Amino acid sequence: MKIVDFPFGLSLAEYLAIEQDLVKSVQEPTLFTWIVSPTVIYGRHQSAEIEVNETYCREHHIAVVQRKSGGGCVYADPGNLMISFVTPDTHSEQVFTHFLSLVAQAIQAVGIQAVTTAHNDILVNDRKVSGWACFTCPTGTIVHGTMLYDVNLDALQKAITPTAAKLAKHAVASVRQRVINLRELPTPFASIQDLRTHIETFFRNLE
Repeated sequence: MKIVDFPFGLSLAEYLAIEQDLVKSVQEPTLFTWIVSPTVIYGRHQSAEIEVNETYCREHHIAVVQRKSGGGCVYADPGNLMISFVTPDTHSEQVFTHFLSLVAQAIQAVGIQAVTTAHNDILVNDRKVSGWACFTCPTGTIVHGTMLYDVNLDALQKAITPTAAKLAKHAVASVRQRVINLRELPTPFASIQDLRTHIETFFRNLE
């Protein structure tokens, strides 16, 4: 698998534009990782008015961006590793399932009991550490997601406003109860850069 490096410090919209440019001419499965300043990203079928606390985001200088892929609303900040996978394969369901499994394996490789779910998440101890979505176009598929390392959970809790029905589906009373940072678990990652290096090395070494 090809691993490409792009500079950290771009906006989330700029990284999404990089994905869109890559998928137009991608020749082989390609992965890149990125980190952004505080941003809420909501799915193509969602409404910011329902899913996002826009007043809180505006007051705390948190960007709000809609993506082309489906899936739920997520909060990202410098404690969250974003991962993008772009492939010429247009069998989106197969691509998505396979890649999500590989990400879980990357976490399992350091002794964490990570499992995938039907809701496109990766859980550890029944709590979410990673969420994913995909988008397919005629030239390929984009799969992208989050990996919570040391995200500001207070900001996450206040920036996102899921419905009561959605929380009930996951048997929790709040977003914060549903997620966990990898930093809270016994891992070899002393920093988010260590996590980034591990993820990229894992995928670089795939047969």
